[in-house]
Amino acid sequence: MDEDPLPGTMPGRGSLRRGMVHETRGGVYAVVLEDGSRVEASLRGRLKREQRTGSRVVVGDRVGLESQGDRWTIESVEPREAELVRRGRGGRAPKILAANLDRIFVTVAFEAPRASTQLIDRLLVLVESSGMHPTLILNKADLVDDPTTFIDLYESVGYEVIVASAHSGTGVDEIHRLACDGLSAFIGPSGAGKSSILNAIDPDLDLRTAGLSKKTGTGRHTTVGSRLIRLNCGGLVADTPGFGDVGLWSVSPEEVAECFPEFTEPAGSCRFRSCTHRVEPGCGVREALRKGEIPQSRYESYLALYEEADSGSGY
Repeated sequence: MDEDPLPGTMPGRGSLRRGMVHETRGGVYAVVLEDGSRVEASLRGRLKREQRTGSRVVVGDRVGLESQGDRWTIESVEPREAELVRRGRGGRAPKILAANLDRIFVTVAFEAPRASTQLIDRLLVLVESSGMHPTLILNKADLVDDPTTFIDLYESVGYEVIVASAHSGTGVDEIHRLACDGLSAFIGPSGAGKSSILNAIDPDLDLRTAGLSKKTGTGRHTTVGSRLIRLNCGGLVADTPGFGDVGLWSVSPEEVAECFPEFTEPAGSCRFRSCTHRVEPGCGVREALRKGEIPQSRYESYLALYEEADSGSGY
């Protein structure tokens, strides 16, 4: 009869220890083992040669490690249950932001910098294309007289929307409740207040924040690397740099519609199975648009993203 593996080891892999990558920097990986200890490891040469999507090892990856004295090497990477991926700089390769996430908060600001429906839709589709359904945080509600902007629009198409203000505390308790469960990520443009929200839900973090650039009116990067942060309540948060170029990766034109949840039901009544919801007669999606059941801004975002994918920019 086979013996059970020792706690924290990987079945069938000898003495490999299991852990999760909490930080990556210059080829060095900070890994927290299952017993809670933290070690720094390098990547085994064989893994460096393997082809993996975007990055060989990213925060959130579950890995197997081997130690020789006080030196640790990552020997294996477990299959990812989920990965948040976008188009990298130059559009020639993917960029994995984090792996094995349980929840993603798309975070934008009412003002300073002001979000647009086009940006919000791109961020939501980015998450949907990764196989997850995001929560939308509308931050800096204290800067506007009517903070209900966008709420009806995005709640009507099935998203959970949290109106928040790191300054006044609005929405902080709800975000805290959700972020305390599992592994989460906050994504959005620089300056939207992601670090400020994290400081509000856990003041002990004391993350660095910065205002807008006077030259461009956009946010400055305060997070320059990727790492996992443990909250006092036990939840883990992937702290990733803000970004303005929200490019999709490996999303076909046909898959874009699947990233708009409100298209699912009306698409079932399209006359043609291969309907692109643009020019075909008998299109259920365009009929729902005509009836006001699909917001015009959402449909326009769909057309823009479809054209981008069709031109090959989404690969």
